[in-house]
Amino acid sequence: MTRTAPGDPVWHAAEGVHRAWEGTAVIGRGEEAWRRAAHDVLRWAVKTRSGFAVPASAPVAPGERVTVTARVLGVAIREPVEVVAVVEGAERVGFAYATRPGHPVDGEECFVVHRDGDAVLLTVRSLTAPAPRGPWRALFPLLLVAQRVARRRYLRALR
Repeated sequence: MTRTAPGDPVWHAAEGVHRAWEGTAVIGRGEEAWRRAAHDVLRWAVKTRSGFAVPASAPVAPGERVTVTARVLGVAIREPVEVVAVVEGAERVGFAYATRPGHPVDGEECFVVHRDGDAVLLTVRSLTAPAPRGPWRALFPLLLVAQRVARRRYLRALR
């Protein structure tokens, strides 16, 4: 079980040190929008269309470890993550990843495409806490600002 529960329509984030956030946006309507979004979400498109580089071309798989790269003011910021869950259902498709040592924050994120009638939606969930050690820990307040910007991009990425 993952902490962001990508397979569950309703999320009950556990109380604790992590900041919980969930956002949902309508990204399209109809069967074609569903097929496209379900395909794209499993190929890191939410991240890549939001400005991140991901060295993976195949669909995500549980246990897969990748290093996502963000560029800020010309500086490459590496974010090691591991896919901890993949959901591929008739009405819900997506995945969750957990951060690994060296990531600027500690936590988990999930990206899930799902349907509500004819509407196709993207839900993003995240749990975020300061990195347990290292130079990023002191920059946590700035990282939260960057995360808010990234979340807005995520919710538009599959439109």
